[in-house]
Amino acid sequence: MKPILVSSLALIASIGLLQAAELQISNSAEFRKCVSSDAKLTKIAGDFGFTEGPTWLKSERKLVFSDIPNDELKQWAASGGVTSFRKPSRNANGNTTDAQGRLITCEHTGRRISIQEKGGDVKTLVDSFEGKKLNSPNDVAVKSDGTIWFTDPEYGLKNDPQTKKKIGKEQPGNHVYRYDPKTRRTTAVVRDFVQPNGIAFSPDEKKVYIADSGTPKHIRIFDVKSDGTLSDGKVFCKIDQGGPDGIRVDKEGRVWSSAGDGVQIFAPDGSLIGKILVPEAPANLCFGGEDGRTLFITARKSLYSIKVGVTGAGR
Repeated sequence: MKPILVSSLALIASIGLLQAAELQISNSAEFRKCVSSDAKLTKIAGDFGFTEGPTWLKSERKLVFSDIPNDELKQWAASGGVTSFRKPSRNANGNTTDAQGRLITCEHTGRRISIQEKGGDVKTLVDSFEGKKLNSPNDVAVKSDGTIWFTDPEYGLKNDPQTKKKIGKEQPGNHVYRYDPKTRRTTAVVRDFVQPNGIAFSPDEKKVYIADSGTPKHIRIFDVKSDGTLSDGKVFCKIDQGGPDGIRVDKEGRVWSSAGDGVQIFAPDGSLIGKILVPEAPANLCFGGEDGRTLFITARKSLYSIKVGVTGAGR
């Protein structure tokens, strides 16, 4: 089926640049459950260094996101706009929250997964594996049992100008990890990724989706076993523009992935439902807002939002 392209002219609104979303639809019936034909894409703010890691803090009614090169976590609220949340952030990238609403962050230069307690103290959860430093943790997801799953590519490690090798790289590969706060044990659940990136669980947590933004540029799906190991890994979908970075899953099991041309939405069987085209290539996204039906998109130097018809898994 040939994709349907829908677009219209931009308008200016008081909260930012507002335009009718440009949509590329492959499965009309399924797409309309996700995004209405008159949905508006709002540019909330711009002029950042590189935005990443959006996560909605439900109890505080605000969004937290990373500005990686400016070494800062930013926050946005409908009442106050964009302000600073934490600086320095140790070049924070992906963020999420645990069951208590505490912020869990992947830090590039910190080379760790950190947690911010309700009082504001930031502590290390995990920064090594088998006695060696992590590379540069990128994205993170928390399972309902409290375990923390994260990806560890090498994007945050600088190249030595002479050898062209990654400075300080201690891990033999770029792995995906599971950390259990109860036992404080870290295990490598997958070791054969090129550059593991976004990670998200299915609504029933029996599956986990992991993006590889390296050469494969695809998203893989794994069965999650009761002992915390993974099995039956296979390619779920490929990204046709750019590569996959941050990913989220909605309550009906659809996978929403950032891509070079916008946000791509996939059915549970891996088929493409359609795309929300974005002026700047998105790096990550999350569901949030008062009713959980706002999709926030971090895209290069800007932050965007769009109302959608679904909520995220686990909300």
